[in-house]
Amino acid sequence: MKHLSVTKKENVDLEKPVNKSNNTNMLKTGIALLFGLLLFAGSTANAQEYNNLDAATEYILADIKVTGKISYNEQTVVNFTGLEKGQTIHVPGEEISAAIKKLWRLGLFSDVNFYQNKIEGDSIYLELYLNELPKLSDVKIKGVRKGKIEGLIKDTDLNKGKIVNENLITNTKNYIENKYRKDGFYNTKVAINVIPDSTNTVKMVVNIDRGKKVRVSDIEFNGNTQLSDGKLRSAMKNTKRKSRFPLNPLRIFKPSKFIGDKYKEDLVSVIDKYKEKGYRDARVTSDTVVYNPKKNTVTITINVEEGRKYYFGEIKYLGNTVYNNHQLNQILGIKKGEVYNGVMLQKRIADPTKPDGEDLTNLYQNNGYLFSNINAVEVRTYNDTIDFEIRIVEGPIAYFNKVNVVGNDKTNDHVIYRELRTRPGQKWNKEDVIGTIRELGALGFFDPETIRPDVQNPDPATGTVDIEWSVTEKGSSQIELQGGYGGGGFIGTLGLSFNNFSIRNIFNKEAYNPLPMGDGQKLSLRAQGSTYFQTYSLSFTEPWFGGKKPIQLFGSLSHSKQFLYNFTSRDVDRSRSFTISSVSLGMAKRLSEPDYYMRLSHSLTFQYYSLSNYNTGLFTFGNGISRNLAYTVELSRDNRGRNPIYPTYGSLFSASFRTTFPYSLVNGIDYAALKNEAQYKLRNTTGVQMDGTNGYIDNGDYYIDNGNGTKTGVGDNYEQASLDEAKYDQKRFNWLEYWKFKFKADAYTRLAGSQGHELVLRALGEFGYMGAYNSDRGLVPFERFYLGGDGMANYALDGREVIQLRGYPNQSLSPIDDEGIQIGATIYNKFTLELRYPITLKSQASIYALTFLEAGASYDGFKNYNPFALKRSAGFGLRVFMPAFGLLGIDFGHGFDPLPGQQTKNGWETHFIIGQQF
Repeated sequence: MKHLSVTKKENVDLEKPVNKSNNTNMLKTGIALLFGLLLFAGSTANAQEYNNLDAATEYILADIKVTGKISYNEQTVVNFTGLEKGQTIHVPGEEISAAIKKLWRLGLFSDVNFYQNKIEGDSIYLELYLNELPKLSDVKIKGVRKGKIEGLIKDTDLNKGKIVNENLITNTKNYIENKYRKDGFYNTKVAINVIPDSTNTVKMVVNIDRGKKVRVSDIEFNGNTQLSDGKLRSAMKNTKRKSRFPLNPLRIFKPSKFIGDKYKEDLVSVIDKYKEKGYRDARVTSDTVVYNPKKNTVTITINVEEGRKYYFGEIKYLGNTVYNNHQLNQILGIKKGEVYNGVMLQKRIADPTKPDGEDLTNLYQNNGYLFSNINAVEVRTYNDTIDFEIRIVEGPIAYFNKVNVVGNDKTNDHVIYRELRTRPGQKWNKEDVIGTIRELGALGFFDPETIRPDVQNPDPATGTVDIEWSVTEKGSSQIELQGGYGGGGFIGTLGLSFNNFSIRNIFNKEAYNPLPMGDGQKLSLRAQGSTYFQTYSLSFTEPWFGGKKPIQLFGSLSHSKQFLYNFTSRDVDRSRSFTISSVSLGMAKRLSEPDYYMRLSHSLTFQYYSLSNYNTGLFTFGNGISRNLAYTVELSRDNRGRNPIYPTYGSLFSASFRTTFPYSLVNGIDYAALKNEAQYKLRNTTGVQMDGTNGYIDNGDYYIDNGNGTKTGVGDNYEQASLDEAKYDQKRFNWLEYWKFKFKADAYTRLAGSQGHELVLRALGEFGYMGAYNSDRGLVPFERFYLGGDGMANYALDGREVIQLRGYPNQSLSPIDDEGIQIGATIYNKFTLELRYPITLKSQASIYALTFLEAGASYDGFKNYNPFALKRSAGFGLRVFMPAFGLLGIDFGHGFDPLPGQQTKNGWETHFIIGQQF
């Protein structure tokens, strides 16, 4: 067998590292050797080349046989060569060389060889010998957390079946090392081992040693006289030196690791700091970063040149026709003679950190001028003063042309399109674009971090622009499954919440996947029970009732029943019970004035309380019924965004008023005189005589309850008898009568960080007050405020509102009576400051950490109200939101004040949060 030609061979030593310097030296040596050979053999080169060409013989290709280590079809390989049976070829010649090059460019083989099998007359039989490169059968990454492995495999494209060659190994190694160096791990080392597996397949083991992060030991400045080192260091938001104190809370979110790209950004921030103070000409003349391998730290030295301090001079506007100079000056807010601030000037023209900021660009963009362009130009500098021209190109008004939505695999189009503020034919408005991002995120059906408006085909000539909204569906249904021991027995809970339900398809079998979804409706089912109580509830919400306007219709049904339970013996008396049944119906409308974020809601609720021999101290009567028919109106404004799970800006303000009908004003009952009527006095109705302090009390006689277990008969003189509180309260509370006012302010401010990594401050304030229409009738024991703990109501029976205040036991900060029994509050206030930082905001799970300060108090009447006598607490916690289970969390709070009736501070409390956002 004659070897005709052998071309490039892939280096089969896959573990041998690539050495660029060695390659360069070899190239230089080869060039020198080639030059010598040319000098030595120059006289015979032309003749030899002529002889080689003459040696080429012409043949007819009879057959090609493919051999070697390959898994591909033989005919497929032959087709790739471009050679065909019956073709005329030259040996040696360009036809075989071209075939070899084609096969090599595929990147699938380590060896490509042509051999001559035999020659019959003018026909030639060839053998193509190939060595196929091994394929990846499995990859293992060691040295990093499990949660990072999948991302690394995806980023490096190390998928099963991937061709493994030296180039792949080198690129993988370089990518991983560079990735971790960008995160501050400058000593990252990556070793890749390739282990033969089965026939022509290999396993890859990637060992990653990140090493320790390189820390910044110190940052020094030279040449600065106007701004101190401390102010310049504080301007460097991402490059911080190691704390001089063992425990410095300021290093929680900004550690002292050194990241090259962030450091370059901070050098710009140093100059911006100077520009804020008037030093327009400030610059960094040089900087050095010295690495200490023993301590694994760097020392940074920055040399600056400050220049002189400048002031604003004349500011003129050119090109403005839509807005006059006075209107533009109100937005710009800069006056002649003020200290020059280049950073502020740029932000007043266009603030990149606030898409909805109050600046000149947004002034035009919110009024249709998409094509507007605004620039500040220095036109004159004299002494320490700079004159500016604000040059404005307004351009034509733009209108939305085509508006599309992509990515909604489950949610029906009409559910999304009705929330869009960007509609064909409407004038371009940047505020509407930002508002649409918030509205789509608030639906809860899409990942709010991936909602993107893609502005397409902006055409100043026609004044039109297209926009495509890209959304990513996420799980919107939730399941609540709990089981635990509490209240002396096992308590189980099962809850199902379908937040993108389709009620119109409930009888359409084809729509069940597994349930009819996609119309944006919400259906919730919940059941909770133990040996002594059961609670069932059903609720439904239609966000666009009628499908034409954003009018929300909502309703709910619930039923609870509790039997008398002895917590000591754990006996259940099912002949004694307390039952609550309720139904509610309401409507809410999105308002257009004063802005799009306003909402007005109305609801009507009816509750039916029934007590059957249920004497527990919870109420003064153990037999009877009570009804609660209440109307609630609420006005709210909510512009929190963009992620409803982790808001980074905006606020929620709400004011609500809840009231029953003022029955006492129309029923003609004198509740003050009611106490003196005979039917509401204590009377012996047992049918037999009762023991009294002054003898027997006959059946039908009235008596006085002395309060110590003894009774004194008064015969027929009912005026002297004691009040039968059970009968009296049954009459007073047959129909509940009260009114209640609540106010809430909840604001979010981004303090630092980029999208997905924002440090956010939450400020919350709440106030609630409950009053009575008739002082003689008094306040009802229902619907009161109970302050303290995690804020979860569980199975409260008296319609109470539970207000969270961490650091104290649940509902423990409520007023108590003379016997130490909690009676609930009629007025409360509460304040919260919460600092939040996200760990991850992915659609599969959103996790963020928090610290908090809280204070609040509750009172049994306005005369005892003191808004400054507060119970204080502080602590930290964690929240995890998963689409399938809702919000889960844990808080550790420290109460600095004693509970009502106690003298020592409460101390630490642990709170578990399930399905609640606060």
